[in-house]
Amino acid sequence: MRVTQGMLNSQMLRNLNNNLTRLEKLQNQMSTGKVINKPSDDPVGLGFALRYRSELASNEQYQRNVDSAISWLEYGDKMINEANDVLQRARELAVQGANGATPVQAMQALGQEVNQLYEQLVQIGNSQFNGKYVFNGQMTDVKPYAVGTAETVTPDAGVIQFEVGIGTIIPVNISGADLFGDQNDPTNAFKVLADLRDALNNNDQQGVSQSLGQLDSRLDLIMEKWAEIGARSNRIDLMKNRLENTNINLQELLSKTEDADMAELLINMKTEENIYQASLSTGARIIRPSLIDFLR
Repeated sequence: MRVTQGMLNSQMLRNLNNNLTRLEKLQNQMSTGKVINKPSDDPVGLGFALRYRSELASNEQYQRNVDSAISWLEYGDKMINEANDVLQRARELAVQGANGATPVQAMQALGQEVNQLYEQLVQIGNSQFNGKYVFNGQMTDVKPYAVGTAETVTPDAGVIQFEVGIGTIIPVNISGADLFGDQNDPTNAFKVLADLRDALNNNDQQGVSQSLGQLDSRLDLIMEKWAEIGARSNRIDLMKNRLENTNINLQELLSKTEDADMAELLINMKTEENIYQASLSTGARIIRPSLIDFLR
C-alpha cells in the first residue's frame, strides 16, 4: 500500500484529536472535581454513585424526622413536668386541708387556689405545638378540654408516629386520656381537682382525704408516662447518632466513587499537555514539505 502525504496528514490529525480529547476530559474533571461527569466516564461507578445519593437522600429525611420527633418529645416532657408541678401543689394544699385544725376560712382560701390549679391544668391539657394540640391524639386540630367540663372528656387516643429508620417507627405523643385520665377514671386529674376544690370549700375533711389518695394515684401514673417519654427520647438520641454516622459513611463512599484525586489529576493533565505539545511539534514537521520544497 502506497502511503501518501494525505494519509500522513489524516493520521496526524486523528492522533492530535485523540490527544486533545483526553486533555479535554482531564480539564473537565479538574474544573468539576469529579471523575464521573457523564455516564460513559464510568457506567459501573455511576450506578454506585446514584445508589449512594439515593441512600443519602433517605438518610437526610430520616434525620429531619428525628429532629421533629425530638421537638415533640421535648415539648411533651415540658408539659408533663408542668402538669406534675400543678398536681404536686394541689397535693400540698390537700395535705393542709386534711388537717382538722384548719379553720373554715383557710379551707375556702385553699379551695380558691385549687380552682386556679384546675384552670391551669386545663390550659396545659390544651397545649399546642406548632399549632397542634399535643394531648388530643391524632385529632390535633381539635381543642380537647374546657374549664368546667374537662373531667367529662375523653380525648382521642390516636398515636402520632415518626419513621426514623427503615422499619423503625417511634410514637412521640401522649394522649390526654393516658396522662390525665378518661372521663370514667376515678383518678381523672380534672375530676380530682374539682372534687378537692368542692371538698375544701365545703370543709369536708373526709372528701379532702379521699382526693389526696386519688391525687397520689394520678401522680404515680404521670410519673410512668414521664418515664416513657424519657425512654423514647433516649432511643431517639441513639437513632440520631446512628443516622449521623451513616451519613458520614455514605458521604465517604460517594466521595471515593466520584471525586477526583486532584494530585493524580494534575500529573496526568501535565503529561497529556506534554503529549499534545509533542504531537503538534511532530505534526508541524510532517506537513511542512510542500511542492515548492521539492522544486528547490
